[in-house]
Amino acid sequence: MGFFFGLGLGITFGVGLVVLFVRSENARAKSRGDLAATVAAFAKMTVEDSRKVLPGEYYPSWVVFSQQQKLDWLNLELTKIWPFVNEAASELIRSSVEPILEQYKAGVLASLKLSKLTLGTVAPQFTGVSIIESDDSGVIMELEMQWDGNPSIILDIQTALGLGLPIQVKNVAFTGVFRLIFKPLVDVLPCFGAVSYSLREKKKLDYTLKVVGGELSSIPGVSDAIEDTIHDAIEDSITWPVRKVIPIIPGDYSDLELKPVGTLEVKLVQAMNLANKELIGKSDPFAKLFIRPLRDRIKRSRTISNDLNPVWNEHFEFVVEDETTQQLTVKIYDDEGVQASEYMGGVVIKIKDLQPCKVTDLWLKLLKDLEIQRDRKDRGQVHLELLYCPYGTENPFAVQKFAMTSLEKALKSGTNGSDVSDTSTHKKKDVIVRGVLSVTVISAEDLPVMDVMGKSDPFVVLTLKKTEAKNKTRVVNDSLNPTWNQTFDFVVEDGLHDMLILEVYDHDTFGKDFMGRCIMTLTRALMEGEYQDSPALEKAKSGKLNLHLKWTPQPIFRES
Repeated sequence: MGFFFGLGLGITFGVGLVVLFVRSENARAKSRGDLAATVAAFAKMTVEDSRKVLPGEYYPSWVVFSQQQKLDWLNLELTKIWPFVNEAASELIRSSVEPILEQYKAGVLASLKLSKLTLGTVAPQFTGVSIIESDDSGVIMELEMQWDGNPSIILDIQTALGLGLPIQVKNVAFTGVFRLIFKPLVDVLPCFGAVSYSLREKKKLDYTLKVVGGELSSIPGVSDAIEDTIHDAIEDSITWPVRKVIPIIPGDYSDLELKPVGTLEVKLVQAMNLANKELIGKSDPFAKLFIRPLRDRIKRSRTISNDLNPVWNEHFEFVVEDETTQQLTVKIYDDEGVQASEYMGGVVIKIKDLQPCKVTDLWLKLLKDLEIQRDRKDRGQVHLELLYCPYGTENPFAVQKFAMTSLEKALKSGTNGSDVSDTSTHKKKDVIVRGVLSVTVISAEDLPVMDVMGKSDPFVVLTLKKTEAKNKTRVVNDSLNPTWNQTFDFVVEDGLHDMLILEVYDHDTFGKDFMGRCIMTLTRALMEGEYQDSPALEKAKSGKLNLHLKWTPQPIFRES
């Protein structure tokens, strides 16, 4: 990752020379618009075009070559100067990368230092270059790079148990695309005020870890912790949309820095059929959720003990900085207490695939490798509700007006309630959405057979999870497609964070047999007010319930 920092800086000034050359050949272009147009035209110029403008002897050799020949020339020059780049960059990289590795180090690592770092004798190779955007404000280009390097890197680590280890990083293989932004364009050399660079895409990153004088596999958890540290540091410190801004000409370039563009609301509802990681008993699952893996931005759910079908119903909010490229990552782990938690599976959801300001309800299959996203093994599923709201649009979850009773107003103000402050700016976690939920259980279809005679005697138990308020329908005898048409009212104290559980049972003379269940958040009822739905039964071979839900709100402010 430090290599990328040093190399990115070198690439920046190298490409800057290209812009400088264009500027010197076009001294008559006095405005920024003219300069931007010239740079864009140069970038798109073919060999034939260049020969029409001037004979080849007036150009550097690489200008009249094909793109591949230009890349070959660039790679040849980089190979020549690589020993000097290695010597100059190694110490700079070491001093800059150590604080970053410390910031992202996994929990099992107490400290992580670089005792040795050189980039080796093999220079990276550029395999592609393209202009992404060019206008009067700046130029955006991308460089694809491949590096099968032989660096000499030794990490000195201290584990949480006090064990010190020298770890060697070998056989680095990397392929990725760097994005360079030259902005703003100016009329003085070198023609741009600042440059930003970022790792736009990491196509491949492989390396080998080895304990100096020993085997890393003999120390459980350390290899995974180091790999997680390196991965998170790269993802959060240099991967797009994060960018490093380097001023070239003194000025204020804060507008080039990363800025929020919206919020992502995530409701982690539940998981089903998780793969058990325990030899005795069942796993204790919890989830980690993040858009960027920065430690203070990772959200963690509570642990649910001894359950392979956990129900969380927890709400999280994330800041989005680039909806076109960022994605939500959800990883589920088995909580091992003082030991390192064991990964059970995860999912990724691209924010650009979500319709803005509309709740998306998803059941997703858990995967082991989130980059390859192919997994034949059944690791279970996770249920999520997602809502992306760009800034400047209305958030359907937002409560604009809070109706308070006279008693509540008096209690809040301490007088007659006349000086109650406006609470419309409070965050959702500080808001109680109170109301009445009316649930009509209309019917069921295709229920599983539970009796010897090929029928069942079904009834439904309705439970509001937070208050544990219960109701149940009547029993319909000898039917797999029963009709109830019964309505039940629930007083809901916290609609944003509550859920409705409907369990279907077969009535027997001496008890009841479980047939299946539906778990429903109240999100859709809060947003639509009234709707019909036919959710499929979970934990059942077949069957669904036909329901009608109606919400009558009475929102209030939660006291801090």
